Amino acid sequence: MESENKYEVICGKSKKTLLYVAVFGSFVNILMLTGPLFMLQVYDRVLTSGSYSTLVGLFLIVVVLYSFMTGFDFLRSRVLSRLSFNFDSSLNESAFSLWMRNENEKFRTFRPVKDLATVRSFISSPVMANAFDLPWVPFYLTVVFLIHPYLGGLAIFGSVLVSSLALFNQWVTKKNSLRSISYDSYESQVLEQCVKNKKTITSLGLIDNIQKKWGSIRYDGLCALQKSIERGEAIASLSKSLRLLLQSSILALGAYLALQQEISAGMIVAASIIAGRALAPIDQVISQWKTVVKAKEAHKRLKSLYSINQIKIEEYVDLPKPEGNLNLVGITKFRESRDKPPILDRVSFNLLPGEALGVIGPSASGKSTLASVICNATSPDLGEVKLDFANISQFNPNRRLIGYLPQKVELFPGTLKENICGFDNEASDEDIISASMIAGVHNMIVELYDGYNTKVDSDSVTLSGGQIQRVALARAIYKLPPYIVLDEPNSNLDSEGDDALKNAIEELKRRGHTVIVLTHRPSAISAVDKILILQQGKLIEFGEKEQVLKRSLKKVGA
Repeated sequence: MESENKYEVICGKSKKTLLYVAVFGSFVNILMLTGPLFMLQVYDRVLTSGSYSTLVGLFLIVVVLYSFMTGFDFLRSRVLSRLSFNFDSSLNESAFSLWMRNENEKFRTFRPVKDLATVRSFISSPVMANAFDLPWVPFYLTVVFLIHPYLGGLAIFGSVLVSSLALFNQWVTKKNSLRSISYDSYESQVLEQCVKNKKTITSLGLIDNIQKKWGSIRYDGLCALQKSIERGEAIASLSKSLRLLLQSSILALGAYLALQQEISAGMIVAASIIAGRALAPIDQVISQWKTVVKAKEAHKRLKSLYSINQIKIEEYVDLPKPEGNLNLVGITKFRESRDKPPILDRVSFNLLPGEALGVIGPSASGKSTLASVICNATSPDLGEVKLDFANISQFNPNRRLIGYLPQKVELFPGTLKENICGFDNEASDEDIISASMIAGVHNMIVELYDGYNTKVDSDSVTLSGGQIQRVALARAIYKLPPYIVLDEPNSNLDSEGDDALKNAIEELKRRGHTVIVLTHRPSAISAVDKILILQQGKLIEFGEKEQVLKRSLKKVGA
């Protein structure tokens, strides 16, 4: 097993590609001298000689050079656009995986997929091309200096002044820009939750309250953004005016030098155009500084996220499908603050194929965390989970070995068929219907107008909480994995749903599957064989259902 920082690897490959961008940019910037040099020749040679053939010859040369410049500029733009595409396509799956698998509280609010889109957009934007033009500023200033030292000195002074404004712009806008980005992220989270809980918000009459809360967040973000924009606008306007003033100053100084017979008239125009070209990239970067800051912060977040959560490159041995033996050995899960009791404290038990275990305990006893550990959604800090006596980490996580019904059930946008099979492109109707029938939801689905093709996200179809939970149960049972973990599976079920759940557990046991039911409702454990009692993360009782319940009743009676 090896580890790599995939983001660093892709960035390294991208830097190599950027060398081609730099090469094409070099040709573009050199060919940018075509216009000034043409003006120089027209003023100093064509107008003085009155030669039409010279003018035509020079113009044909200009046409050819501009054609080459167009080609190189096109190649530079195409390489950047392809680079942005490859950058995103190479990282989007891993970014999504890190977002889904991340357990680090520090990065809980990060949105790597959104950050990836920000960096991708920046790579293909004109700002990126302007960034490659910046190193050519000294080249243009040198050309102006060669025309005349005084003109070169004035151009250098102007470039230093504009560059200083760019650095000052970064300093005065950085704080508010970062605040604006932070508020934007917070606002997105609030809107996501509002969409998810739309019915609850409406039924509780919370629309106005939440609207005010959201409005407050948005207003603070807009204020921070506006402060950053206003300061940046002032500096951008000043920079633009200084650039124009500098060009006029060079024209004035050039005219004076021409009167002194030190340069020609053509050199005046050429120096002015070249000096303007030297300052143009700086001016462009200043005007798009917000884009630069957003891309920079997104890059920093992605870099830190990938560095902490490195992608493991594992070659899994294709172990046989487990028969259903489940062995937990000393499972411990600490809280962030180690001075508080752990969420799970040395929990150990063993189940055989075909056995059903009911895990009961009060709220915050660690039941849901235990479910996450068994499902390999959360890694324990100590201990291990064994499937048929092999550590769960030895199995490829993409193998469907554990079916899971979470406590908080949400279906994905798509059809009921897609939800049950988990968007499996190779799903067969037989497997989908089999899972639905075991879950006791088949009849309910076929009674709908579109049956299994009913879209969950359709406004015309509203499923009850119990129906959603039973569809999710079918999703957990799909393809009959050896282990089934059900977290509060009957929290939204009526008596009919309770009966269907009991029948599903009995059927799964009959087929030799290992079932774990975590609940605080007695009806959910009617079909289990064993009971495990959790309290404050510790295993209090474990054994046959009748014996554990009898001992618990004696303790209560005592």
